[in-house]
Amino acid sequence: MRVARIHAVLFISALVGGFAAPALARNPYDGLWNVKIMTRTGSCDAVAQYPLTVTDGKVSAAGAEVTGSVGQQGYVKVSIRGAYANGQLSGNAGSGKWNGASGGIPCSGRWEASRQ
Repeated sequence: MRVARIHAVLFISALVGGFAAPALARNPYDGLWNVKIMTRTGSCDAVAQYPLTVTDGKVSAAGAEVTGSVGQQGYVKVSIRGAYANGQLSGNAGSGKWNGASGGIPCSGRWEASRQ
């Protein structure tokens, strides 16, 4: 469960926060995103879903320490507590890959996001 939260926060961060834009400029990917995380290898939760917010290119999630960005062209790069994700947003959807660990055992998989 902890790994799933880490993954969700990571993806949310990637989708929500991380836009490298000036404070006055609005990122085309700003808004609330629903992120679905799917584990392909390792012992992390098989599937998890989380809401993430992107504001001025910065990814954030309630109660989570997330760092990351979404660029003006939709490139996503996020990290949270040792887990990492990257990928691409386009319009109201996106996808990418993630990797991390659960109890010291490596996990990895894919993520998909849709704007709410």
